[in-house]
Amino acid sequence: MEPATSRRYVITFSCPDRTGIVARIAGFLADAGAWIVEAAYHADADQNWFFTRQVVRADSVPFDADELRGRFAEVAAEFGPEATWRVTDTGEKKRAVLLVTREPHCLHDLLGRVSAGELPVDITSVIGNHEALRDVVTAHRVPFHHVPFPGPRDERRESLKLEAFEEVRKLVDEQEPDAIVLARFMQVLPAHLCEQWRGRAINIHHSFLPSFAGARPYHQAHTRGVKLIGATCHYVTADLDAGPIIEQDVIRVDHSDTASDMVRRGRDIERLVLSRGLRWHLEDRVLVHGNKTVVLR
Repeated sequence: MEPATSRRYVITFSCPDRTGIVARIAGFLADAGAWIVEAAYHADADQNWFFTRQVVRADSVPFDADELRGRFAEVAAEFGPEATWRVTDTGEKKRAVLLVTREPHCLHDLLGRVSAGELPVDITSVIGNHEALRDVVTAHRVPFHHVPFPGPRDERRESLKLEAFEEVRKLVDEQEPDAIVLARFMQVLPAHLCEQWRGRAINIHHSFLPSFAGARPYHQAHTRGVKLIGATCHYVTADLDAGPIIEQDVIRVDHSDTASDMVRRGRDIERLVLSRGLRWHLEDRVLVHGNKTVVLR
């Protein structure tokens, strides 16, 4: 169990920028006796938008997280209906569901990090549209659910795919996860699920977006003769591979690398980028405004 002195309340807040925001929040926290251990701010001059993340020691506040939410709601209301905010409690461990196909590298990495205590999350289940990764998942004592999807030549492909996604939705929603991670799932979520899971569905794309969106990006990159390849962790939206970007990284390649070399080397970047992006999401460091993110770390 988390020691009392390490439990935190995390407040994230964004609103149209103006003077006095920092003073108002700081005054509210001071009046509550809150001991601030982390504070980050960003003002976007182009959009005239303000962002902040405040972390306080839970044991310094003389009431629980629910009451803190109620009191902070009154502060947030002062900054207009466009303001967005959250209060989370690190004493309540976040939950995630992973969606997978056959590629094991991101799954291995996330399960290993959770097992080692490096990611603050409970993986409540893994859902795969193939059986290939069941043994990996069950070895970590995580439930695995197989939901088959139709093949490309199936005459009823579209209707069967919708039925499969409905089964996936039911399995996910009954677990009420804080994150739905497409760990190389390789299936395009229908628009209604993108909307329902907005801000929680996280994808790893094996390209430095917006370059080489869609299928086989390493092969696209090889054909183009690029000198850098990368990976992008982003929130899922109905626009394919175009959701708000959480994290990206690159690795250098050259003319001697084949497409297979790029795939192999790119997997290392995918692991790192996905684990970083997921961690920042779980730690409430990612604030979304429009189709952009601010990552306060």
